Amino acid sequence: MKAVRILLAEDHEIVRQGLRALLARFPDWEVCGEATSAGEAVEKVRALNPDVVVMDISLPDCSGIDAIGEILGIAPETLVLVLSVHDASEFVRDALRAGARGYVLKSDPGLDIVRAIQSIVEGTMFLSSGVCSVVVTEFVRDQCVASGPIGPSMLTARERSVLRLLADGRANKDIAARLGISVRTVETHRSRIMSKLRVRSAGELVRYAVRNDLVEP
Repeated sequence: MKAVRILLAEDHEIVRQGLRALLARFPDWEVCGEATSAGEAVEKVRALNPDVVVMDISLPDCSGIDAIGEILGIAPETLVLVLSVHDASEFVRDALRAGARGYVLKSDPGLDIVRAIQSIVEGTMFLSSGVCSVVVTEFVRDQCVASGPIGPSMLTARERSVLRLLADGRANKDIAARLGISVRTVETHRSRIMSKLRVRSAGELVRYAVRNDLVEP
């Protein structure tokens, strides 16, 4: 089985050392690199293409939350797990909206980091026990209760490009060739677009896009 390759984006050396030691206990996991700033994390993702990024959001150059969007723009298949001291609801919401698949507090047990990585690799989002239920309830309500039409601001520039081609009836292979990306990346974009727009089929996706002026009819 291919090892899960993990990038650590954390500016405190002692925390990185602790994480590396913890993750080294698992033979199917490999720490492929480390970054001490958001900019370095983005560059390391570009160079190393890790499966998982464990990301602090308080980094010297800019917020790790801003870096999440850049990382997913470069490598949409990469899974981002936030590891932070911040438990305020706005940090959790912003991180998850940016595309993080999990959120763990530095005050949580080390086992929560292990469980989080296992969960997101298996396709399940993870919020640690240290994240209060009020935050979870608020986020689920915001994401799951439709309160009006969804605008194009919910989608990244690349997702809008993929959506336009899908609406034109292009196949995934054709879209991949036109945009210079892999078919798997197109499928990932398509899945995320459908999740953001809360639609369940390709036909519904196209109809929704046209109806809400996301593409030309």
